[in-house]
Amino acid sequence: MKLLFLASEVVPYSKTGGLADVAGALPRALADLGHEVRVVTPLYRSISRANLSPDGAPLTLTFPFGALQVDYRSTALERGHAVVFVDVPALFDRPALYGHDDDARRFTVFTMAALSWAQRAGFSPDVVWGNDWQTGLMPLAVQTGYAHTPLGRAKTLFTIHNLAYQGNFPRTELEALGIPWSYFGLDGVEFWGNLGFMKAGLVRADQVTTVSPSYAKEIQTTEGGFGLDGVLRNVKRGVVGILNGIDGHEWNTATDVLLPQRYSAADRSGRALNRRSLLDAFRITPPTTAPLFGVVGRMVDQKGADLLQAVLPKFLEQGARAVVLGNGDPAVENAWRALQLRFPERLGLKVGFDNSLAHLIEAGSDFFVMPSRFEPCGLNQLYSLAYGAVPIVRAVGGLKDTVVDFSEREGTGVVFGPATADALFAAMVRAVELFRNQPAYEAVQKRGMKADFSWASSAR
Repeated sequence: MKLLFLASEVVPYSKTGGLADVAGALPRALADLGHEVRVVTPLYRSISRANLSPDGAPLTLTFPFGALQVDYRSTALERGHAVVFVDVPALFDRPALYGHDDDARRFTVFTMAALSWAQRAGFSPDVVWGNDWQTGLMPLAVQTGYAHTPLGRAKTLFTIHNLAYQGNFPRTELEALGIPWSYFGLDGVEFWGNLGFMKAGLVRADQVTTVSPSYAKEIQTTEGGFGLDGVLRNVKRGVVGILNGIDGHEWNTATDVLLPQRYSAADRSGRALNRRSLLDAFRITPPTTAPLFGVVGRMVDQKGADLLQAVLPKFLEQGARAVVLGNGDPAVENAWRALQLRFPERLGLKVGFDNSLAHLIEAGSDFFVMPSRFEPCGLNQLYSLAYGAVPIVRAVGGLKDTVVDFSEREGTGVVFGPATADALFAAMVRAVELFRNQPAYEAVQKRGMKADFSWASSAR
């Protein structure tokens, strides 16, 4: 099959969250299965042009708000896979990927530019695949603007990576984007009186998927649907949940060039050196018999940072250590800074993102804590399983689908239920008790490292 894959961020070129990891790895896994895949993404300021080649002549796209010249660059075609970049400096040469007043126009241009590239290049896909709200207008564009072209024969697939981010804009943008008012209705782009990009993708796509089976169920409830649960319960063919995977080229303990010491499930002795290197990197003193907790992720309410901040001091006071990496909400960042000042020799903190340090945290922590309020799939718990940092997670979304509580015979982590500080505290107490029983801890650790969450099975 030929697949045209639209994504607003793609590793290793751009990233704010898990979508980028998926867009970087899943298309390659699909190409490995014999499909022809072209990934299209914006050319942001932060992306190096060094290894990109011009791809055809510029195109001019005309909208009611104005005309724009679009240039294209691309990577070399390799085993059926290439990445095409939409180059519109006026829209994408900016310091941040999202959060601009003209985001509705920016990502409408991106979507139309991607489709126009395929048409001009003679790449006639069997499936056009959109990801998250930034590509929500794609199904409508394929089925209307390209209806009488080879592109119009393609089926449209829309994947929800995080329903909390929906791309809702004032209805006045409808005319600026050239969308007829006839599509502003319950079965179109209207969402509570606004223009809803996510809503448009859900109602117009031939198939809707999301990134884990449990999340597919949760978003069809009032509690988890962010106002779209009714729409989701009525989409064509239902919502299919397919677990994300991990990139075995980047996340492999036996070959990871970012680690001081490589290791495997069969020989985990190298983790001891990584643990010491991690403690040194954060300049915190080694614990004696207590565990080292690791945290990597966005510092936002979704991730349950406030729950962890409420209970972690009790464990630090009893001799545990913790390392935290991430950024996000300034209030959450400042709360971590305040905790670090209280425990300067026991809590390591870096506000920001550092890929090498993220790998080291997974390879050196005894436990990895993810108390998310909701989690579409999650990737860090998968990295933790592969790297031997036993995950402590809530039984929600993809966390529920990938981590089995160690009370079960085949357990691979510590799982808890309610999104409360008390429930997290009880889970971390269980983790400390498990750590004190090293043979039992190592059995859980080894089972997690042997679990298979590669992209190959998810791609199929």
